Amino acid sequence: MSLTKRNDVLFPALMNEIFRPDWFGGTENSRSSIPAVNIKENEKDFELQLFVPGRVKDDFKIEIDDAILTISAEIKEESEEVKENFTRREFSISSFKRAFTLPDTVATDKIEATYEDGILKFNLPKKEEALPKPKRMIELK
Repeated sequence: MSLTKRNDVLFPALMNEIFRPDWFGGTENSRSSIPAVNIKENEKDFELQLFVPGRVKDDFKIEIDDAILTISAEIKEESEEVKENFTRREFSISSFKRAFTLPDTVATDKIEATYEDGILKFNLPKKEEALPKPKRMIELK
């Protein structure tokens, strides 16, 4: 499996530090981050896990188009604080989108997903023809 989006910046952490919104001491209001992913290949399937805590099942949008698995989520929050003659309103949007190119060996019609304890898990079963064949004896004639 391969991730379709790449970050080719030379020093991404340094660039993020220099260009982040609160570089001059303000409050950072942007919360868009890409969740960490674990991918494991087993004999009969692939396991894909995304670490996305603090969400509910309805937050996720999961699509398969051709051989591209796309996972996205967006949460919009609004808060208002009133003290004496001063009012402060803050809006925030927390979102992400990850896309994975699935290998031809994955049976896309049998993919299953679960969300539990902040981890979004996918089971990507392999097609029958991609599974390893058992060892057999060949008779000489």
